[in-house]
Amino acid sequence: MNMIEHKHTYDKDGKQICCTQSEKIYTNDGAEDLLKDKKITSAVQSRLVWIDSTLKLFIPSSISLVLLILAILFDNYYTQEWFTGWIRIIWYSASYGPVGFPVIKEAFESIAKKEIFSEFLLMSIATLGAFFIGEYPEGVAVMLFYTVGELFQTMAVKRAKANIKSLLDQRPDEVTILQDNRAKTIKAENASIGDIIQLKVGEKLGLDGELISETASFNTAALTGESKPDTKSKGQTVLAGMINLNSVSLVKVSTRYTDSKLSKILELVQNATKQKAPTELFIRKFAKIYTPIVVFFAFAITVLPYFFVDNYEFTKWLYRALIFLVISCPCALVISIPLGYFGGIGAASKNGILFKGSNFLDVISEIQNVVMDKTGTMTEGVFKVQEIEFKPEFNKKEILEMVNALESQSTHPVATAIHQFAGEINPNIKLESVEEISGHGLKAIVQNKELLVGNFKLMDKFSITYDLDPTSIVYTLIAIAYNKKFVGYLTIADSIKPDAKETIDKLKALKVKITMLSGDKHNVVKFVSEKLGITDAFGDLLPEDKVNKVKEIKERNESVAFVGDGVNDAPVIALSNVGIAMGGLGSDATIATADIVIQDDMPSKIPMAINIGKQTKKIVWQNIILAFSVKAIVLILGAGGLASMWEAVFADVGVALLAIVNAVRIQRTKF
Repeated sequence: MNMIEHKHTYDKDGKQICCTQSEKIYTNDGAEDLLKDKKITSAVQSRLVWIDSTLKLFIPSSISLVLLILAILFDNYYTQEWFTGWIRIIWYSASYGPVGFPVIKEAFESIAKKEIFSEFLLMSIATLGAFFIGEYPEGVAVMLFYTVGELFQTMAVKRAKANIKSLLDQRPDEVTILQDNRAKTIKAENASIGDIIQLKVGEKLGLDGELISETASFNTAALTGESKPDTKSKGQTVLAGMINLNSVSLVKVSTRYTDSKLSKILELVQNATKQKAPTELFIRKFAKIYTPIVVFFAFAITVLPYFFVDNYEFTKWLYRALIFLVISCPCALVISIPLGYFGGIGAASKNGILFKGSNFLDVISEIQNVVMDKTGTMTEGVFKVQEIEFKPEFNKKEILEMVNALESQSTHPVATAIHQFAGEINPNIKLESVEEISGHGLKAIVQNKELLVGNFKLMDKFSITYDLDPTSIVYTLIAIAYNKKFVGYLTIADSIKPDAKETIDKLKALKVKITMLSGDKHNVVKFVSEKLGITDAFGDLLPEDKVNKVKEIKERNESVAFVGDGVNDAPVIALSNVGIAMGGLGSDATIATADIVIQDDMPSKIPMAINIGKQTKKIVWQNIILAFSVKAIVLILGAGGLASMWEAVFADVGVALLAIVNAVRIQRTKF
């Protein structure tokens, strides 16, 4: 049995918030069996449900339309002797019922909730008034087109929400786990921490976990918006939604289904619509004041001419008042504006940017300053070998192999960088008398000769002479000596992200002021800022220093967006007008505090977020201006008797549909 339940949306206090219809779908046994068939993909299931629900939404309107068309034909083109009197009234009433009675019911329910002046009351008065003066076709047509417009609005809102969710929730419903070396398929939500997932090529990971296989390559588009393959090594974290690309991989579950990073992302986006933009809040408040004023004016249009107009005709002025009521319905505004923000949030999600509220779309669109951390935001946050400067008399390959073997004794990030650069350790290299000298580096005997790897203080300690000034080099230096002779040095540094310079250029084009704040050494910060073209850059800062710098900007009455990724950035993110967190490598505290989360850690998403905010605000104001302009014109024409109810309803529905099309346009825009 299929049933549709139409209902209005109310806030937690029971107050009406917008004119939408939602449906509950009860599928018959055959449909349930079809949807349970494992051969039907989730995308097909969603499509089937969408088609099923959409068709059923339009059944009442279709019945009403058919009866109305027949009635108009009997009235004007194929006149029937029997189609008169009470039969005609009953026929038009029957065509009015499927679309009119639900609206009248909503009007009474709104009144019961002390929301007297709703759009349902406006449409009920207008259409019942048309019946009262004998304009039956117009009464039915107004309600029919109003209902159809509402249905299109409902579909647009549902589709916008569904698009956002489908963009993100790419987790499979089932996963294959290994138990006693046997593969077993279970529901993803029933998997436990510690279970081993067997992930075949092309399959999506259902839960967050730790890679057990040596290496695996993943498509991370569900999390980052980027389809560029990401290669993971044994022990690294892999996240729900990633697609395995090359070979069968094993993943140890580390997080429950409901606690995965993708679950948190979905929760962020789904909750985003709860925080309303000022424009949305204004329109809602405006509608509550505007609607009773409209009813008062409609009453005035009906009654006042009696005292000032010769040959006053009640039905004539009542008709004008009814036209006034139809065109004044605020539904186009109340729906199209939230839909514009839905579109902005959806467009951002599609590009790997999560807005925690539509209000932040407004704020980011007018941001004046972007203040950013260096490490992890504009740089990779990972040490890498940048340069190798060895004296020509030494064998570069042999020295690197010895250094790599010695550094394997350490867990320091520098050691990791050298190992990643040099590759696998040569098993033929034998280390003896390995010693870690605190604050200096490492010492060992290799091939009966002394090997020193560390800073230049280590060289000084062992009286190794060298012919350069270490302070003249910005990067971290790893000095090497072998057999009492200075070999040369490696430079280790945090690499600037590939899109960092592009980010700065785009922010400058948007007339946004840029400041870099970092706890790293000032000369390193200066070096990075000069490469990127940032004039205001400060290093050697503690978390409280960053807070003070942002306070200085805010004291100039300028808005600030702060971008960071570390737990030490949480205080300054909370202080800024808009906090932006790098969500890929960012700390949970920072992500929780931030207002916007960039999933793939690409700084170029910062100007993109600003552009999405600007485009969303532009579309919202286009809808506001369009709705008010058209309504004002037709209201004046209707009050003056120059527009009929047909024109009024077409204008109202037309404005609503144009606003909807304009609102969803942003989801197809490339940024």
